[in-house]
Amino acid sequence: MAKVYDALRRAEEERKRRSGAPSSSPATPLEIEPARPQPRPSSSSSLWRRLLASAGGASEPVGDFNKRRISLLQPDSYVAEQFRSLRGRIDAIAAQRPIKTIAITSPLSGEGKTTAAINLAIVTSMSLGRRVLLVDCDLRKPKIHQALGLRPEAGLAEVLSDTVSLDAAILKVEGMNLEVLAVRGKPANPSELLSGPRMQELVEEVARRYDRVILDTPAALGVPDAKAVAELCDGLIMVVRADVTPHEEIESALEILDRRRLLGLVLNGAQVDQGRYGYAT
Repeated sequence: MAKVYDALRRAEEERKRRSGAPSSSPATPLEIEPARPQPRPSSSSSLWRRLLASAGGASEPVGDFNKRRISLLQPDSYVAEQFRSLRGRIDAIAAQRPIKTIAITSPLSGEGKTTAAINLAIVTSMSLGRRVLLVDCDLRKPKIHQALGLRPEAGLAEVLSDTVSLDAAILKVEGMNLEVLAVRGKPANPSELLSGPRMQELVEEVARRYDRVILDTPAALGVPDAKAVAELCDGLIMVVRADVTPHEEIESALEILDRRRLLGLVLNGAQVDQGRYGYAT
């Protein structure tokens, strides 16, 4: 395990050397669209309309964009119910041992880990009296702020660099009991920030403040970021795509990560008979 992790770190250092990026260079701010005047949301339905409108400036198809928050836009859908089932399974495990912080990852990119992280955070925040924090730990290709229509002035990189406080960086999702620590600046040294002592302090702090913390990490293969974050969390969920993710890649990812923290696998993109498992209307 240590040899695999060291190999990932060496690959990351080689990537930086070739790109000529110094490890101490400041974070590069994300390009965020100028705010457009919008009515202040007064209900959950107006929140949905605002989020749908925010997808208009996204660089990806609106359909794919909205899948990332389907539990919010279509709370009665079959997919939303599956995320509620996932929440219930996690709560059942949490009754046996403490599970406050959960890392979400996948072997490769494009397998749906961010979608799973967002929707799990949404349905978890629907539980009465439960405070939930969603953390975007993908300092390379962050997407959570776009999916939720947020405009962060500061984010995870700034908190880890001690340039802003945690309270100043956290954003509240209107109409929900959900808060988000997004990404504003993309640093040149993401692996070092995520594996540093400040990240450990941050995870410990949010675990004290929130009932459940969901951390969306980069894919486990190729960079060491997911392993660094997973080692700080109480549990780990791996997302794989049906008929796409090779079995060998899943085994490689599990070899890199700590299997003892694995809560389970989420199979994304599977074809199922929804009528067989849902209620008839």
